[in-house]
Amino acid sequence: MRRLNLPSPVLAAPMAGGGSTPALVRAVAEAGSLAFVPAGYRTAEQLAGDLQQVRSGAGVFGVNLFVPDPVPVDREAVARYRGVIAAEVEALGAPLGPERLEDDDDWDAKVDLLCQDPVPWVSFTFGLPDATALRRLRTAGSRLLLTVTDVEEARAAAGLEPDGLVVQSAAAGGHRGTFDQRRTPNTDDLADLVAAITAEVALPVVAAGGLAEPAEVRRVLEAGAEAVSVGTALLLADEAGTRPTHRAALGDPDATTTTMRAYTGRVARGIRTAFSDRYESEAPAAYPAVHHLTSPLRRWAAANDDRDHLHLWAGTGFRSARPGPAGEILARLAP
Repeated sequence: MRRLNLPSPVLAAPMAGGGSTPALVRAVAEAGSLAFVPAGYRTAEQLAGDLQQVRSGAGVFGVNLFVPDPVPVDREAVARYRGVIAAEVEALGAPLGPERLEDDDDWDAKVDLLCQDPVPWVSFTFGLPDATALRRLRTAGSRLLLTVTDVEEARAAAGLEPDGLVVQSAAAGGHRGTFDQRRTPNTDDLADLVAAITAEVALPVVAAGGLAEPAEVRRVLEAGAEAVSVGTALLLADEAGTRPTHRAALGDPDATTTTMRAYTGRVARGIRTAFSDRYESEAPAAYPAVHHLTSPLRRWAAANDDRDHLHLWAGTGFRSARPGPAGEILARLAP
């Protein structure tokens, strides 16, 4: 089997939406590991600015791209969901977003940028990128990782001949990287998922999902992963961009996580909130339309320290998250 020859067995996952700041990516690189600049929700111009900041430091890093969903969302389902949540949002004095059914997350421009200004690593989530984009990025000198959540996806990804796979389990915080957002993802244990995929696909694997203690890291490495990727463990890092309301929720002894579509339409794991409890059963599988619908509400909630209406992405290991420099947090997790 090929090897990825990564600088460390414990990497930093990309946390889109503000968690993974350029300062966090630099700190991880300077500590001798690998982190990814999250390109999700950023324009190509914003991503270029992020890359400039990261390159002001030292070390190797990557960029994570969201693969656009080629299947249109159900417009009527999104409209119904707007109607369901509108009264509560209006009573708060908070806004909802306009109808925006499609969004390719500035895909072509970002691929162009990374071909013109290459980075050492590029990873992908939410599906398989087109072969042309992969060929261009590989020619530009980037090594490529594709995110998968089951054996079937791993087989499909292997057909594109990436350098490796990121195997993500249901324990991971934030969005699940399933190719088909409309299906309910599996809940397989991460070590079991790694073992099943490495038995079927001859590609090196980075494992992700709920890893917050050294013993858990050792377990998935022993199952066949070459490295692990952690995100929730870094949410309280000094360099992370985690909002104050989110940081406080991570320390709440009564907090629990669950998977939900209520905030974005795509299955994601986060700390349960009043909003997710009330509306999860009504939320359609309609990313990015639901994301754009609730995005102004979530910005309002962050500005008003309203935990009940803010998305609080976190994996199952959130209770082990500790404040401190990112490099020290990663070192604690190393086997």
